[in-house]
Amino acid sequence: MSEKYTSRGSSIFWRYLVSLFLVIAVVFTVLGTSLMVFVASYWKNETIDLLKENVIRIAEASQEYFNLDEEMGYKSPKVMLAYSLSLVSSSINSDIYIVDLEGNAIVCKDMQYNILAGGACEEHKSHTLPQSLIENAMDSTYVHLGEVGDVYDKSYLVVCEPIKVNGDTIAIVVGASPSVAAMTPYVASITKMFLLSAVVALVVAGVCIYITTYSLTKPLRKMANVTKSYAKGDFSTRIDVKGHDELATLALSLNKMAQSLSALEYSRRSFIANVSHELKTPMTTIGGFIDGILDGTISRDEEEKYLKIVSDEVKRLSRLVASMLNLSKIEAGEMKIELKEIDLSSLLFNSLLTFEKAINDKSIEITGLDSMQSVTVYADEGLIHQVLYNLIDNAVKFTPAGGTIDVRTSKDDNYTTVHIRNSGNGIPKEEIGRIFERFYKVDKSRSYDVKSTGLGLYIVKSIVEMHSGKVGADSKEGEYTEFFFSLPNANN
Repeated sequence: MSEKYTSRGSSIFWRYLVSLFLVIAVVFTVLGTSLMVFVASYWKNETIDLLKENVIRIAEASQEYFNLDEEMGYKSPKVMLAYSLSLVSSSINSDIYIVDLEGNAIVCKDMQYNILAGGACEEHKSHTLPQSLIENAMDSTYVHLGEVGDVYDKSYLVVCEPIKVNGDTIAIVVGASPSVAAMTPYVASITKMFLLSAVVALVVAGVCIYITTYSLTKPLRKMANVTKSYAKGDFSTRIDVKGHDELATLALSLNKMAQSLSALEYSRRSFIANVSHELKTPMTTIGGFIDGILDGTISRDEEEKYLKIVSDEVKRLSRLVASMLNLSKIEAGEMKIELKEIDLSSLLFNSLLTFEKAINDKSIEITGLDSMQSVTVYADEGLIHQVLYNLIDNAVKFTPAGGTIDVRTSKDDNYTTVHIRNSGNGIPKEEIGRIFERFYKVDKSRSYDVKSTGLGLYIVKSIVEMHSGKVGADSKEGEYTEFFFSLPNANN
């Protein structure tokens, strides 16, 4: 599969390069075709204008020749006219001659040498223009493009101009130029120049496109190599970000993705390690004590003591499994929130009653209840009860005997906040920011004594954030630790 995406023919570099070359080739083809069409049109219009101009001049000059007296034997004017036709025909590379109203040639460029001898032009003596052409040219200039009867069996450009004497048309001046044959050298020259220019332009464009394409796809190649490392589980590689374009944005996104994946991988490994540790410790304890009871190492008088420890460890495993199931539901988005108005003060009071025995056993003083007022929030009662339970449980565990737990609520325009402060050793400043991480324990040496799973505060944080709320902690070593969370007011 990887070979398919790294092969030269399928790489984005070559596809982009070939695509650009094809686009340029199409552009040059369209440009060349358009140029040839415009050149042909320009040549035709120029040839028509040139023929018309000269044919009209010949027609005007011929009027004088046809009006000449026959004192010169009538042949001398024709000689001069044939000479003029010869000069004009040579200068514009066309065939200009004069025909009568029957379509027969009467004067042409080749007659200047044999008119006096009474001869006729061999080339034009068989030229008999169609009567339709004569009729169209009787009154004004007429232009025809194409074949002309038996006279021109190929495509010719023919311009006809009447010669008038005393208002009557007595003859027709005909100018003919082979449209294709005459145009071919002209178009060929233009085509040659265009092709030469196109080749030079393509070479220059090819070099520029290659350099540009290489520079554009270079970051993509780097990203491809980096993502291969990510696929293998190595998230340490980062992409150098240059510029502020789309590729730079993509590179930044990949770097952020790698950072997130790295944190997720670390979290996954830590999760597995912590779960293994949390499961191993009570299971080892349970197994050891049960084996001791079975093989008689533990005396019958002490069995009840150790069976109670085994029972506590089983309960600890049960709490751990329950916490992990809740955590799994939260992270998978499977835990549904049933929002309704709840009295947060009443819920807090009922949660404290759950720990009445543990509070009395440690002679803990509860303060703040006498001044607490009723506050209402819009939340899931069961989930918020779990938040309060975890925070109060945490406070009771870490409050020394004879200590105090202070509870209070506060409210502003948007949020209602619950504060739970307990006296005790507190949490070091360098660790206060990590206490909401999964399986994190501030005092790992006390993890067995307080039966903590390290998931309670993480679940608290997850549930509060599910309600669009905020959670935090504050502590002063040797004095107190305070946890607080805020929930949107019922009217928001």
